[in-house]
Amino acid sequence: MQLPRIFTAMITPFTESGEVDYDEAARLAQWLVTHGSGGLILSGTTGESPALSDRERMNLLRTVRAHLGTEVPLWMGTGTNNTVHSRELSWEAAENGADGVLLVCPYYNKPPQEGLIRHFVEIATGLPVPVMLYNIPGRTSVNLLPASVRTITQECDNVIAIKEAAGSLPQLQELMTLVSPHVRVYSGDDAMYYMALTLGAYGVVSVASHLVGDDLASMTESMLHGDLDQARQMNTTLMPLFNELFRYTNPISVKWAVNYLGFHAGDVRLPLVTPHHDQAFEALRQLIDRLVPERVCSHAS
Repeated sequence: MQLPRIFTAMITPFTESGEVDYDEAARLAQWLVTHGSGGLILSGTTGESPALSDRERMNLLRTVRAHLGTEVPLWMGTGTNNTVHSRELSWEAAENGADGVLLVCPYYNKPPQEGLIRHFVEIATGLPVPVMLYNIPGRTSVNLLPASVRTITQECDNVIAIKEAAGSLPQLQELMTLVSPHVRVYSGDDAMYYMALTLGAYGVVSVASHLVGDDLASMTESMLHGDLDQARQMNTTLMPLFNELFRYTNPISVKWAVNYLGFHAGDVRLPLVTPHHDQAFEALRQLIDRLVPERVCSHAS
């Protein structure tokens, strides 16, 4: 399976009353695909998966799939800290048109490595769509070690990718040394993407691609063609934006930014809250004005 280099972990738009805005989700999805995203992941962390019901997740998937058709890879976050529930969600996603599923490490439970392995193998075994593992210790309090990833991918040939967001370049390098070359390693952190590419990462599951997807695609192409200087310059230019998008807990900042672009993304759901003091997003606003002025102009209301 040919996977895209740039996946966007898409936000979930809400109406003013807090319901999922399916029409706006379809509009945003189309715009992202037009601006550098090779594929989309719905109902991930950036999509506020903990605050979505199972029904909302599936309605979102069906809506975006109907709008985009079958040409755009459309994956869905189905990982929870309940193995049986994760497996049920993954099968339901496959039945509703997902091209693959993203499985985050079980959070709060803090399972040992054996528990992580058995969790992922249980979900992936027999699943009719491919799987991307998602390691993000900062949110889950567990670190899926490279040796465990190797075991999982050896037992389940449909586990074909991992989104690595441990924040450790040595661990990333070890991961790519241990797993088969057929397992695609994605950076799960925009700020580490350039360095991940230099180590051989395949692509990125991005938040910043809501704003600078074309630039991320260009940076990737520069690296693939051996133009490290050009890629490094682009990374340096974009780094302040990468950092500013994570000033507050994701997806608070990127959701504000998507609204600033002119989409009707709504607010985040509780327990997340958006800061409302005057300078909360001033630095982000200035970066967007500087880096994506044509998009602001064409979509601002």
